[in-house]
Amino acid sequence: MPAHPIASYTKSTRLFALYQSLPRSAADAVSLTELMNTYGNNPDNHTNERKNLENDLIGLNQVFNDIFYSDALIRVPAWGKNISGKTARFYIEPGFSIDVINEQTVFFWEMLDKYTANYLPVSFKQAITDKLNQLRRQDKESFHQSRLGQWQDHLITLLSIVQAPKLDSEVIGSIHQALLQNRQLRIRYQNKWDEKPVQRVMYPKGLIFIDNMIYLTGFNSADDHIDDDVLLKEHRNFAVNRITEAIVIDKPIPDWVGRDVFTLNSLQKLGKLEFGKNVEINLVLKVQKYACQHLYERPLSTDQQITIIDDTWNQVSATVANTTRLQDWLVSMSQLSVVIEPLELKIVILERLESGMQLYNRN
Repeated sequence: MPAHPIASYTKSTRLFALYQSLPRSAADAVSLTELMNTYGNNPDNHTNERKNLENDLIGLNQVFNDIFYSDALIRVPAWGKNISGKTARFYIEPGFSIDVINEQTVFFWEMLDKYTANYLPVSFKQAITDKLNQLRRQDKESFHQSRLGQWQDHLITLLSIVQAPKLDSEVIGSIHQALLQNRQLRIRYQNKWDEKPVQRVMYPKGLIFIDNMIYLTGFNSADDHIDDDVLLKEHRNFAVNRITEAIVIDKPIPDWVGRDVFTLNSLQKLGKLEFGKNVEINLVLKVQKYACQHLYERPLSTDQQITIIDDTWNQVSATVANTTRLQDWLVSMSQLSVVIEPLELKIVILERLESGMQLYNRN
């Protein structure tokens, strides 16, 4: 609270002090009379001070509207409504803050630093580190004593066995700009097995994080069509590290890209955001009993079922998407499990294992 009555300060200081004094919940909303207890205490100038308080509340509300685009300063009845016969009461929405730092702000940057920065370009990681250092300098002691701050010494993330690829900051910047401004993007993409990159124009939709890889998902340039399935055939995913150049085109992406069927959630449900056939299959595995324990803890699907075969083996059935990641996992489990169904997937896993055995036998 201010050391002197709020009314004794200049207008800018009064507004800030008033912001600090207002309650943060509807239950604690206060009237003008109650606010006057801290705003002004000069009985000879009470009428003028009360009028100034009314004007300062209007001014503070205008600041929130103009600068923060927020209606956080609540008046009951609402601003602009007649208060005749009623006592107006005021409070600030509990989630609103103009403070430079609070627990949530620092916690957000702490988590970003620990869990996300390793997947971003060096320049991005440095920006996160600089921001975190700035916040820590501003209010280090109070944050560290807060409930959220106490977690920072108890969380750590370990890097993947295979390190994240290097990313071009200019490419990342262009992708971000195109996504946020709904602009078309011209990229040069180096396919894994091709000698030279290929140039194409695309309609970017979003970014996919899989392990420590980042993919840009979107559509090849195409004319609108009444059949969504026709447009879905133009959907593509691109590894960002293989994009050698990205230039934002000053043309908006077509309206059809914004259809509900093309949201990231819808594309995921349609199996478009992962590699492989992505068709739903009924997977049946024969798994060694002791190795099956982690599938009780981390099931393959919500409909997973585990039945006991004998003292050595269990059977696991689950409805899953047939993705490359699933096949990679099955190969990694090959000494502990066998694919029973579907036969097509069993053949794929067997071919991969036989190929690996041949490679090891030759060396």
